[in-house]
Amino acid sequence: MKTEKNIEILLVTAPGLEDLLRAEAVEKGFRKPKVIVGGVTIKGDWLAAWRANLDIRGASKVLVRIGSFKANNLGQLEFQLRRFPWGETLRSDVPVRIDATCKESKIYHTGAVIERITTAIQNDLGVEVSREAQVCIKARIDNNLCTLSIDTSGEMLHRRGHKEAVSKAPMRENLAALMLRQCGYTGKETVVDPMCGSGTLLIEAALMAADSAPGLQRSYWGFTGWKGHDADCWSALLAVARKRRVSGLAKMGITNKGLESENLTKQDSSSEGSSKEDVQKRPIIYGYDVSATAIEVALDNVTHAGLEDYIEITQRSIKDCAPAPEPIPGSTASGLVVVNPPYGERLGEYEELKSLYKDLGDCLKANYTGWRASVITSDAELGKCIGIRARHINTLFNGALECKLLRFELDEKWFMKQRGDLVDEPGAKMFANRLRKNLKQLRRWARQENISCFRAYDADMPEYAFAIDVYETEASAQSHQDAALWIVVQEYAAPASIEPRKVKFRRDQVMAVLPQVFEVPETQVVLKTRERQRGNRQYEKQDVTREFHEVREGPCRLWVNFHDYLDTGLFLDHRRTRQLLGEWATGGKFLNLFAYTGVATVHAALGVSKEGDGQNKWKIRNGAVSTTTVDMSRTYLDIARRNLTLNGIQGDQHEIVQEDCLLWIDKALILGKRYDLIFLDPPTFSNSKRMDDSFDIQRDHVELVQKTAALLAPGGLLVFSNNFRRFKLDEEGLSGLLVEEISSLTLPKDFARNPKIHRCWKIRQEKKG
Repeated sequence: MKTEKNIEILLVTAPGLEDLLRAEAVEKGFRKPKVIVGGVTIKGDWLAAWRANLDIRGASKVLVRIGSFKANNLGQLEFQLRRFPWGETLRSDVPVRIDATCKESKIYHTGAVIERITTAIQNDLGVEVSREAQVCIKARIDNNLCTLSIDTSGEMLHRRGHKEAVSKAPMRENLAALMLRQCGYTGKETVVDPMCGSGTLLIEAALMAADSAPGLQRSYWGFTGWKGHDADCWSALLAVARKRRVSGLAKMGITNKGLESENLTKQDSSSEGSSKEDVQKRPIIYGYDVSATAIEVALDNVTHAGLEDYIEITQRSIKDCAPAPEPIPGSTASGLVVVNPPYGERLGEYEELKSLYKDLGDCLKANYTGWRASVITSDAELGKCIGIRARHINTLFNGALECKLLRFELDEKWFMKQRGDLVDEPGAKMFANRLRKNLKQLRRWARQENISCFRAYDADMPEYAFAIDVYETEASAQSHQDAALWIVVQEYAAPASIEPRKVKFRRDQVMAVLPQVFEVPETQVVLKTRERQRGNRQYEKQDVTREFHEVREGPCRLWVNFHDYLDTGLFLDHRRTRQLLGEWATGGKFLNLFAYTGVATVHAALGVSKEGDGQNKWKIRNGAVSTTTVDMSRTYLDIARRNLTLNGIQGDQHEIVQEDCLLWIDKALILGKRYDLIFLDPPTFSNSKRMDDSFDIQRDHVELVQKTAALLAPGGLLVFSNNFRRFKLDEEGLSGLLVEEISSLTLPKDFARNPKIHRCWKIRQEKKG
């Protein structure tokens, strides 16, 4: 067996699932996991590749990279293939299959690639090449880089080895495992699947609860035919996994059937003792389905998986919904409902499916309050029939089918009333009329300004305390998104004197009115709730859709994300500020501190400014000669990098730095860095885990502004802004600086009703002498 410690191993998965797979790789202790499109790379030896095949639940394949080289033509490819050390990995007595793909390369014919590899292998080792061979080499030529990999898995890893049959519309096991991970399942709470089909979600949940390796029951692996395979080492790895499974199953709750079998071996058990055992070992995984055939298939699969004593399956329709099981002793009362119901692409007539989804919602609301639920569907309209507003929405692929994972908190505040009842309420009608009146003016103004995003409503009616932003997105080949209208809703915190039920009623009214006024699907109305975040949750993404949409701000093209984060990536109230920065940045060095997604940098780099009214008044002049964009968040800086690229802003003169801005300023002063234009827009308060101390804008602004102003080149300008409504600038503390407030100049028309949305100052060094 080879002992290299830094072999590159690729865990393959469907697009959109990479972050979940990386989290699993970290949890399982694999080294240096890194997300790439379509998978996660890790570093390790061949033992790590074997263990990944055996232990990783979310991967569909495990590939080991054995070499890569540039090849601009078939001649170069042949030359490199003749030199390749095939004997290090291939056995001369084992047939080989070759797969190839070509993408964005001068070599584009996969058949020619396979032919060249076949010739090279046969000339070197005399190995038989066959399409039926189980040992497989994969060649991928992407942008003229040829990468050779070993398929160590053989058949797809979702084939765990225990499923003898499937019901209609099955879900792959690796998707089921990642779906459970996305739901936050830890193996320690009760799981219910009321439409269990062939039992995939139930079995994966049980394997996770028992810490049982998902590949333990497979009979063949792709790596066993490779040169240097160590059968004894592999057997030892299997033995450890089997022992872990036995230990894990011993800790799981057991069904009544399993309990009867277990009690037969306990001749000295009293009836009282049996009762106690029944309480302590209640099962934690339950499945139901209306179909007798599905139940039979699920029971067979559970039995083949060796889990018949740990999963309870009963025939029951969703209308005859089972009540939530009693909590496990020592656990919380909550649990997780997971469902892969029929959706438009597969079973049943559409109207029948709408009724089925409504029945599912009724079941959840009536029986599982206090639990969490997750439903995967490819049809958003069907998802709405559940009648519960999703707390989180994630994109997953079930095979080639793009689906949404709707994650619910089964709390009354998320239960929806029928839209028709809500929009006819007198208050809802007044709100709708006010919104239409605003839109009549603002849509015309937005067209004149050549902007596609604006604020349409900002608590104009005190009893409807919401901010409503309009995002008109562009069709984008890069993000594979169509042009669409999105509405982002932010709810202001209600006074403690307002009853929660009234707050919920108004929220439901607003969310019912908006699709009607804007003529958009409910799925394109996104509610952002701002609440105090505790513990690690303050760093948690809202979702992991990774769906970015392109919008326009004058000639600037920008990325926004409506689901994954609390903010979209574009602060609309600073639109006019960014226009001014673009005008003032011409020919100078620009510094953007607390840069967020770098939108101000885009304006400064392009030299975008606006002169007068109308879309033809936008000008792109010579922008900044260099830009430096600093923020502590890698996530936001990744978006900043994408924003720059989208606008053709590239080169070493455009620097992006991930660091605590306060520390970076101190270092920049020591290095003697100077800038002609600085934009300083710090948060009101920050207590990030990457900071050594907290930051408070009112307490700390004098020192921050003084240090930042010291970075100004002669004649340079600092633009300082913040969003703290009760902020008071300490002018005495800033003596020695020329300070001019320009808040009214930076306030766009769509924020005229909210003049305290931000405050802004121009600051210069006083001229000496």
